[in-house]
Amino acid sequence: MSALDLNFEDAEQIVKLLQQGKVGVMPTDTIYGLVGSALNPQAVEEIYLLRKRDSSKPMIILISSLEDLLDFDIVLTNQQKEFLNKIWPNPVSVILPCPFDRFFYLHRGKKSLAFRMPDNKNLLKILQKTGSLVAPSANIEKQKPAETIEEAKGYFNDQVAFYADEGQLKSIPSTIIRLYEDGTKIVLREGSYKV
Repeated sequence: MSALDLNFEDAEQIVKLLQQGKVGVMPTDTIYGLVGSALNPQAVEEIYLLRKRDSSKPMIILISSLEDLLDFDIVLTNQQKEFLNKIWPNPVSVILPCPFDRFFYLHRGKKSLAFRMPDNKNLLKILQKTGSLVAPSANIEKQKPAETIEEAKGYFNDQVAFYADEGQLKSIPSTIIRLYEDGTKIVLREGSYKV
């Protein structure tokens, strides 16, 4: 079946496809992402296969609110809450402990997960309806992230359910921070957002 050509105006259709466990390419707050439901292990595995991604590397998960973290059995301390409320929504990915075996398909044995609340109103609206989405960049591992839908199609063709086009997207990757329960922060990668 051929992939659907959509954009953010087709939000309802995008939501429906993602809720059905389908995988697609759409804009994130930084670049085009290959997206699927983070709570659907099959969708997550499909993304690993499509990207030929190292199966031991976890993917960043997009969320729409701090409450979404409860879906991953993550209960924040007051210090963590305070910090996250201060920096989100922004292109900042935060690694939090997630030692639970039932999320092994996401943390791949690392016992932690990276989350980001994107600073993009259209994307947040979709996330509020679909729930959390894994969203690695739209490319084959070690190749250049797609900046246009044409480039993404060059990687995935009709192997995905849809492409949501928002023109050319070029961006600095997100900042990555490891956040501990006592509020200690370690910046692992400095991106566009300065902590």
